[in-house]
Amino acid sequence: MLTNEYLKRVYETVLTRNPGESEFHQAVLEVLESLEPVVENHPEYEKNGIMERFVEPERFIQFSVPWVDDNGRVRVNRGFRVQFNSAIGPYKGGLRFHPSVTASVIKFLGFEQTLKNSLTTLPMGGGKGGSDFDPKGKSDGEVMRFCQSFMNELYKHIGQFTDIPAGDIGVGAREVGYLFGQYKRLTGTFQGGTITGKGIPFGGSLARTQATGYGLCYFAEEALKCMRNDSFAGKIVVVSGSGNVATYAAEKCTQLGGKVVAMCDSNGYIYDANGVDLKKVMDIKQRRRARIKVYADEVPGSEYHEGCHGIWNVKCDIALPCATQNEMDLEGAKALIANGCMGVFEGANMPLTPDAIAAVQEAGLLYSPGKASNAGGVATSGLEMTQNSMRLSWSFEEVDQRLQGIMNNIFHAAYDASVEVGKPGDLMVGANVAGFLKVASAMLAQGVV
Repeated sequence: MLTNEYLKRVYETVLTRNPGESEFHQAVLEVLESLEPVVENHPEYEKNGIMERFVEPERFIQFSVPWVDDNGRVRVNRGFRVQFNSAIGPYKGGLRFHPSVTASVIKFLGFEQTLKNSLTTLPMGGGKGGSDFDPKGKSDGEVMRFCQSFMNELYKHIGQFTDIPAGDIGVGAREVGYLFGQYKRLTGTFQGGTITGKGIPFGGSLARTQATGYGLCYFAEEALKCMRNDSFAGKIVVVSGSGNVATYAAEKCTQLGGKVVAMCDSNGYIYDANGVDLKKVMDIKQRRRARIKVYADEVPGSEYHEGCHGIWNVKCDIALPCATQNEMDLEGAKALIANGCMGVFEGANMPLTPDAIAAVQEAGLLYSPGKASNAGGVATSGLEMTQNSMRLSWSFEEVDQRLQGIMNNIFHAAYDASVEVGKPGDLMVGANVAGFLKVASAMLAQGVV
């Protein structure tokens, strides 16, 4: 609940200007509540309209994406790009292709991305984009034609010094390849730093595929060590999702000594008391593009349960929600708490509802917001941009080492900021404060622009 009158006015303006956009409202309110003590100590923010400018996208682009399916039928989807804040660098953020994509979802993601990118300490502003197109069940030809049509409009608004898209849900190596190819065709130039998440042969970075999942576990391991004198070793772990983030989070936490016993997709979840066979999951989801239910059909002793929300009823020590926004509600959080879970670290963007966050924090569990703990993906995208600019390629080990250093630094920045504002150990408040202060400082220095 906001108590600061200035922030109340700012939030009311957000509600008025963005009616019905619940995801965006939720993201803004969480951040403004965290920033109350900071704003009260900085009257210059109100004088210079910092908060009003901070919550208002610098640019929002919506466009139609017509394409032709394999049956010759013309389809039309909506495309979006939000260029939220460029105070500390060019806009940077992924593209999401999923039926749930709306203006509200894109705005919330772009808003969160501004803080996330700030936390990496790399010179990147906040942006995000996508479409309500669903690549599931589409042929390669259909995906290619959609991506080419999408880029026909998007290319006008991006560039390595302007706005750098990447992948997100529904946008993997295949989609990034098609998008980059069309950008190259339209511009007649090879600007490798304009899109990240590219294939290795044409300027991609080693370790980028693994980066978000690996980075999540590096952050969690540092938090466990510094705040609980503990680690992943011997812990039972539940990972929601089965895409890139979830798969590589499961892989890294296994390498760190944890045992993943449950994963899911949008239809349901699997439980394997012996530890999930990640090679099997990768084969099912990445190569065959099948539903995770197949796992239970092919792995003796494992179980499949309809409904992905039930995954939080699985007893575990650590939960890594890596699927999508608001996937864990109050009921799910209470189930984790009742089963003795010690920590929840967000791998997706805003996967916990506000009620779930409150319950987890009140119960004394370790909790980290996605803007901090899932920043490894965009951090490594930033490293990919650096390699493209320098015309060189680093080894997997070098990128991974840099990633681990960045994630450790993000944890300490969030923790230190939480101490400074009188809420030691509240990593949500700490991440919001640490990310915001850098952006606000740059906005003040650059004047009213």
